[in-house]
Amino acid sequence: MYKPKDYRLVIGNTEYFPLMIGGMGVDVSTSAMVLEAARLGCIGHLSDAMVPALCDRYFGTTFSKNKAERHRLLQAEEHIPDRIPQFNLQEYRLAQIQYVSETVEKKKGAGGVYINCMEKLQIGTARDNLEVRLLASLDAGVDGITLSAGLHSNSMKMMSEHPRFRDVKIGIIVSSWRALRLFLMAAKRADRMPDYIVVEGPLAGGHLGFGDDWTQYNLKDIFTEVLMNIEKEGLKIPVIPAGGIFDADDIVSYIGMGASGVQVATRFTVTKESGLTDTAKQAFFEAEENDVFVSSVSPTGYPIRLLRSSPCLNSNVPPHCLMYGYAMDAKGHCQYIDAYNATGVTESGKKLPVVEKVCLCYHISRYDTWTCGASVVRLKDTVHRNQDGMYPLPTTEEVIQDYLGERIPQGSESE
Repeated sequence: MYKPKDYRLVIGNTEYFPLMIGGMGVDVSTSAMVLEAARLGCIGHLSDAMVPALCDRYFGTTFSKNKAERHRLLQAEEHIPDRIPQFNLQEYRLAQIQYVSETVEKKKGAGGVYINCMEKLQIGTARDNLEVRLLASLDAGVDGITLSAGLHSNSMKMMSEHPRFRDVKIGIIVSSWRALRLFLMAAKRADRMPDYIVVEGPLAGGHLGFGDDWTQYNLKDIFTEVLMNIEKEGLKIPVIPAGGIFDADDIVSYIGMGASGVQVATRFTVTKESGLTDTAKQAFFEAEENDVFVSSVSPTGYPIRLLRSSPCLNSNVPPHCLMYGYAMDAKGHCQYIDAYNATGVTESGKKLPVVEKVCLCYHISRYDTWTCGASVVRLKDTVHRNQDGMYPLPTTEEVIQDYLGERIPQGSESE
């Protein structure tokens, strides 16, 4: 019987094992994780969420502080109290290049270092900021760019004059044929079809590309519809399903349906290389069905799947827009600001918990937003629990080997 390691995902003129690790932010799919995927012949995605803050953390830069201080000075000089805090685009470009190139330069192996670029990061200047992030990623030498969280109707055009536009691998994540069709029309205008298509179903982690009716959809139906329409259009583009794919049997099943490979994420959240805290990783292992829910607490307006025990829920932190503000639109609007302002205080003047929304920038940067795929409840079955009750963390290599059908990751101690 064939195993996933016997197949190849061909993107352009490059062959990989049929496994992509999706971009998980902020810095959950770390540089170390992505480099392991590349070393082992797979594709690993960096996430481009909150890159300036990550550079400040890892490289000692001061991009976030600069943003806050610049805003304070402008307010004082111009006496405009409601001026919208924005990043300096040149600083953002430098941050993106530094963050991406730090990984690209360390790559070893036949796999790929890709980056997940989200259209729906507002940051006050959504279009200009997206262009900066895309072009800077190309400048930094990334092997591939996966366009996500939006229709990306202008993204191909934004990159069209870059010297690497025809060489870098470019794909998009969609959750319907309708969304993909709109993107393909825009790509055609830029004379550049995508090199691959990731079809993400409703069981994926983090933000979902569906509305409140997400339960009415399933990955196999969406994948089949996209594959059928791609063939009708006469296009030969690899289609890669994502969301709820848990083991080697799942991969072989989808390849049998016509998939070129798969994208996965949740199982890698608990690896040693994952950027999540150990507390979060243990919570993921312990999760049961009723611990996981899809909520409307994200200020992006999109449904988000997370654990009920996430520390971000019912918090009351003030909006952190001066330092971050990644969800703030060009008018200075963020749903968390509205929810925070509408929340009252106790008799002693203490702010009550904000129930409707969370300050995503603040909490996700502190790994308090425990987003996960629906398959998180199966993680406990992949390792032997230690005698002390803790779950041992597998390595990225072990999980990749398990997905490819080479071995099953085991814990260090059994009960």
